[in-house]
Amino acid sequence: MDIDTSTLRTALTLYAPGVVFANVLLQQLGLPVPVLPTLLLAGSLAASSPRLALLWGTAVLAAMLADRVWYLVGRRFGTRVLAWLCKLSLTPDSCISQTADRFGHWGPWSLLLAKFIPGFSAVAAPMAGVLRMPVPRFTLAAASGAGLWAGVALGLGWLLRRQVDAALALLHSHGPLLAVAAVLLLGLWLGWKLVRRQLFLRLAAMPSVTAAQWWQAQTSAQPPRLLDLRGPALIAELGPITEAHAVTLAQLPRLVRHWPRETAIVTLCACPHDATAARAAQRLRRLGFVHARHLQGGFEAWQALQPGTSTPTSTAPVLAPAAS
Repeated sequence: MDIDTSTLRTALTLYAPGVVFANVLLQQLGLPVPVLPTLLLAGSLAASSPRLALLWGTAVLAAMLADRVWYLVGRRFGTRVLAWLCKLSLTPDSCISQTADRFGHWGPWSLLLAKFIPGFSAVAAPMAGVLRMPVPRFTLAAASGAGLWAGVALGLGWLLRRQVDAALALLHSHGPLLAVAAVLLLGLWLGWKLVRRQLFLRLAAMPSVTAAQWWQAQTSAQPPRLLDLRGPALIAELGPITEAHAVTLAQLPRLVRHWPRETAIVTLCACPHDATAARAAQRLRRLGFVHARHLQGGFEAWQALQPGTSTPTSTAPVLAPAAS
């Protein structure tokens, strides 16, 4: 059975601005719909420079609307929306931490390349809202990124229009075979992602510390040392923890190299499933720190323990005390 590509070509030629706007808007809002093939095909079918400019402006407008929505959501709900988005990710172990690190290194202009980086594009705009990036700065950076992203995709489609025509002809004659190959490749990719997710969930299930246990350990003669792995950007926005050592995973071995191996250590982060904190605790245990644990609930659990909140209780064993 052949696939009729002439209908697709005719529809996109007649209704290209509307199709591009809807496709970009839905994809940027988070729906799992492919957008790059639409932009490439629309660019290849553009008959003139004004038509190409119209498609570019339409794509940028749709992307900006979606980015604005996510920015407001991030500003309103804070890290909770990031945690929710990352829980939907097949690789939640690095979702928030990598996003925060990119913002810490690149600042607002991380939005310039966000749409080119898989995974980062979904959380970049809400992260900007969480970090309270000024609206004019966000608008300029996000618009520049959307313009660059849409321009590259549409421009490539126009420059490679002959190759796109050849691809459409191949799709017309070998559509079912290509569809099977695409499904197989998608299945392999999803399988790899799911394996990574299961490995992470196994990591997240390693021994941890509840808020009640942490509270009790703080009252001991030698409380455990606290490591804050939220990253510079989130620490700057949410405020530092005075009793904690701010550290990244890369800096971890250098920080603890002179600490006694019997030291009790608690790690925390602001990420789904306490991902970065669990990974840090695992690395510490590999370095010989047998009393390393991550704090369940991360930064939000630590906040709940601060003055003015109710004190949790627990009959569970308290952490082993840290060595001096």
